Amino acid sequence: MNSGILLVDKPQGITSHDVVARMRRLAGTRKIGHAGTLDPMATGLLLLGVGTSTRLLHHLVGLDKQYLATVRLGWGTTSDDAEGEALPAAAPEALAAVGDDAIAEGMAALTGVIEQVPSAVSAVKIDGKRAYQRVREGEQVEIPARTVTVSAFELLATRRGEASIDLDVRVDCSSGTYVRALARDLGAELGVGGHLTALRRTRIGDFAVDEAGELEGYDVSERLIAPAAAARRALPALEVDEAQAVDLGHGKRIPVPESGDWQKGRPVAAVAPSRPGGPERLVAIVERRGGQFQVVAGFPQDEAGEPR
Repeated sequence: MNSGILLVDKPQGITSHDVVARMRRLAGTRKIGHAGTLDPMATGLLLLGVGTSTRLLHHLVGLDKQYLATVRLGWGTTSDDAEGEALPAAAPEALAAVGDDAIAEGMAALTGVIEQVPSAVSAVKIDGKRAYQRVREGEQVEIPARTVTVSAFELLATRRGEASIDLDVRVDCSSGTYVRALARDLGAELGVGGHLTALRRTRIGDFAVDEAGELEGYDVSERLIAPAAAARRALPALEVDEAQAVDLGHGKRIPVPESGDWQKGRPVAAVAPSRPGGPERLVAIVERRGGQFQVVAGFPQDEAGEPR
């Protein structure tokens, strides 16, 4: 199989692009991309698409995420994480006054549908240029707030020191949420500053880091998830017969079945039966247009049903 999805457990200290470069060598192809970056200091789950499955990545980027993180209260940083320059620290008496109830209230205020300003040192584009590039060039960057959903902001452990309070937390959130911005905003809410010191992504949609392989010794052939299997885990699936598969392969529309909850504008994975010796096939990503499904992304196959 020359197409599919790979789950990688990214180590600390390298970029997501470094992981892609390594996997390109292991897979023997340059056609590899990822579904959402992790900062160099962060570890955990990266989803990579190989071959034509890079077309599937667009529909994986928007999946909800889960993180385990450590928030340090006591001072902020210019990047809202441990890699930035430290900002002035809170007075010891101010930090000592931060009780468990205040921490719980501050976290509750950052749970649910919230307006969040991404970190200035981030990949958000402003007039076509990444915010972190503008910061490096000495510009003052103002990023507009965006609506995100934090479905869980759970405190797992608290460690109090003389100059800081460390909080181990679990965050379940929508795509586009910055966990280091949560750390910054919690510290601001408590009046003592805050930043992120550790971050591990443990889940993207239904894909878990426990399924991922470590970069060292990664076996691409053993870990490659077939396109149809990956698509079923991220999208509703439409079972199509061979004739419909051929029509979709030619860019034609097919009727929407009477049964099923086929919402307008919602991406659907069109899956065809397997051919002898092979897995079931992801034919296309389709969306409903009136009473028909229209192809929004096709997945070309050879005569044996293998992705090209």
